Amino acid sequence: MRKLFYAAFAYMLIGVASGLFYREFTKLNDFPEGQSTQLGLVHTHLLVLGFVVLLIVLLLEKAFGLSESRLFGWFFWVYNAGLVLTSAMLVWHGCLTVLGQESSKMIAGIAGVGHMLLTAGMVLLFLALRTRLFAVKPAVAAD
Repeated sequence: MRKLFYAAFAYMLIGVASGLFYREFTKLNDFPEGQSTQLGLVHTHLLVLGFVVLLIVLLLEKAFGLSESRLFGWFFWVYNAGLVLTSAMLVWHGCLTVLGQESSKMIAGIAGVGHMLLTAGMVLLFLALRTRLFAVKPAVAAD
């Protein structure tokens, strides 16, 4: 449970910092306001997929003991690897855009791998949740 809490907290801090970085980096490089760059997506990805999702998983852990499922560890590491990889590629591609440089197909490919890991992590989460939901026995009221 602690690692979920600390991971959610870390994503919250990094997500907020990425918004600040986006604003300052685009200003510093005279990037036209309102023009699209993937740097603006990093903030949202980290806050929602990192902070919010892991807080929800923390609540599910508290309610159903998700970490008792052998799939939970797999979920945690696969999901986090996917989120870090995806976010890193968004930063890389966004910085190249702001600096006026060409992006490569490699960045898109690596970001795709990150998204696949996120998807695999979500599937693992649901499989772990399913095993714990059906493992929890409801309390029977005594007559």
